[in-house]
Amino acid sequence: MQMDAVDHRIIALLVADARASYAEIGGKVSLSAPAVKRRVDRLRTAGVIKGFTTVIEPAAVGWTTEAFVELYCTGRTTPAQITVATRRHPEVVGAYTVSGQADALVHLRAADIGHLEQALERLRAEPFVTSTRSMIVLSRLVETPTAMPL
Repeated sequence: MQMDAVDHRIIALLVADARASYAEIGGKVSLSAPAVKRRVDRLRTAGVIKGFTTVIEPAAVGWTTEAFVELYCTGRTTPAQITVATRRHPEVVGAYTVSGQADALVHLRAADIGHLEQALERLRAEPFVTSTRSMIVLSRLVETPTAMPL
């Protein structure tokens, strides 16, 4: 899909505030609300915009402990197997294949250290996991949604 500067600006404005009205966005990109809607619909149809979501503050719902866990897996473990397994654990908020020695990096959030330990034990019990290495997050320094420069 061919995108122009206006499309990029619309995307950036939606990333900053997905609840902004088409009229508000139109005022910032010099288009009418119906013209913005047509562009957003086209971006959604093309798969550029995958959806809209609510972002919560983990601490506000009691999930104040987080960790990144390196997974080391048996030799023939596929990314699809890791995906299926990690989706079974509600504490997993992200899972990634990575370069380096680890096979995957998993981001966990939990209520406290005890809850984190339970989640780690369940993750370690997956049949393809041979070992893990965990790093507990002390503080989040930078956290942004998918950023697009305005």
